[in-house]
Amino acid sequence: MGRPATPADVDAICRSLPEVELGTSWGDRPTYLVRGRGFLLFRAPDHHAVDPATGEPYDDLLVITTPTTDAKEALVADPSTPFFTIDHFRRSSAVLVSQSRLGELDVEELREVIIEAWAARAPKRLVREHLAHLDGDSDG
Repeated sequence: MGRPATPADVDAICRSLPEVELGTSWGDRPTYLVRGRGFLLFRAPDHHAVDPATGEPYDDLLVITTPTTDAKEALVADPSTPFFTIDHFRRSSAVLVSQSRLGELDVEELREVIIEAWAARAPKRLVREHLAHLDGDSDG
């Protein structure tokens, strides 16, 4: 495993992607957006997402878009990742993760999930251009 991911990596990864800005959605929730479409949101604590160990609402949840419901299910089903879902998100193709558990991922795993979230919301041409740029960087 590489370096464990941190909450600061979320910001660094999101801001490294083309045309990303930190805005708001769901009223006042900080959200990373690409051309106005959110792909990663800082979720407010509420009664729909309760920590089973404490019975208290999670206070550090991220909602991360996945490209498909199959991709969501794969992340949630993998016991080696901290991703989960709740009944409130059963019709959504997004996963939840507590920022306090990001260290269970290495930074490259987190980067992959965030890039997929961005790509699910970004215009297809922008995605193709960015991914081609990344492929070009890895060839040199």
